[in-house]
Amino acid sequence: MMHNPPHPGEMLREDVISALGLSVQEAADRLGMSRVALSRVLNAHAAISPTLALRLEMAGVSTARAWLAMQANYDLAQARKLPQPPIRALQAMDA
Repeated sequence: MMHNPPHPGEMLREDVISALGLSVQEAADRLGMSRVALSRVLNAHAAISPTLALRLEMAGVSTARAWLAMQANYDLAQARKLPQPPIRALQAMDA
């Protein structure tokens, strides 16, 4: 796994929408969502949801699983940057 993966919205913006020469409004219309909602994803202010992942798959842009995996990798990388409380192993207590 990458240590600092890009937000999948950035990849969607650069590798799909910009590459196809689409405006955000046109892409949003084609995906059946508002321009504002798509813009939030493209600017890394919102996550790729399972619903959006399915819509992207239906639009012929990779698979829903791939988009959700990218989002999970991004989310996990962000979580790893945060301090965590002391953690102990989960194991059975001796009787």
